[in-house]
Amino acid sequence: MATIFEFKVPTNEFALEETLIECPDAVIEIERVVADNPNRITPYVWARTDDFAALEAAFDDDPTVEDLTRLSETGNERSYQMTWAGTIDRIVPLLTEHEGTITHATGSADGWSLRVLFPDRAVLSETHDYLQEAGFSLTVEAIYEATADGHIQYGLTETQRETIVAAFEAGYFEVPGEVTMTEFAEQLGLSHQAVSERLRRATGNLVESTLIVGDDKDEE
Repeated sequence: MATIFEFKVPTNEFALEETLIECPDAVIEIERVVADNPNRITPYVWARTDDFAALEAAFDDDPTVEDLTRLSETGNERSYQMTWAGTIDRIVPLLTEHEGTITHATGSADGWSLRVLFPDRAVLSETHDYLQEAGFSLTVEAIYEATADGHIQYGLTETQRETIVAAFEAGYFEVPGEVTMTEFAEQLGLSHQAVSERLRRATGNLVESTLIVGDDKDEE
């Protein structure tokens, strides 16, 4: 099943480090990435800043920006098509060799947050090993699965997902809770024990899918 990997890396391990240092208020969001060359990638990005003159001057001086075309402007945002080269060759294998697709990325002076889609968890595991071996300063945020129709499962079965969402909507997780476990079970027409076990398993799967990295549990 398709698996999504969310992680953070410093700006010097991805792209636009000099731009984001020069313009610390700027935020760059990748909308789409084309990687058809092992030495460069072509991202389509949105940029937000209070000083576009300074930002575009920084783009011109940034060694990772080989080409830049402004596409549109709206309010305090502008969209660009860029060509990145140089130091980004360390991240390109994510796309060209490991079958990854960057579905979203946000860069600021604090670093880059990336969301990458992989065809399955095995490929993601290989990529995670590659990133570690390549020396990336990787901060893993989440690992979870997406269904064929695009819904995110976070390791849950459909029944578990429906139950935990229903519990949230019923106010079970509020402090103080708006319904008790017994009341919520009655709403579902199930026993207290059945609902308790279902929520416990769902919570365990959420933790495993979003906070636990690697395949240690599978190996056990």
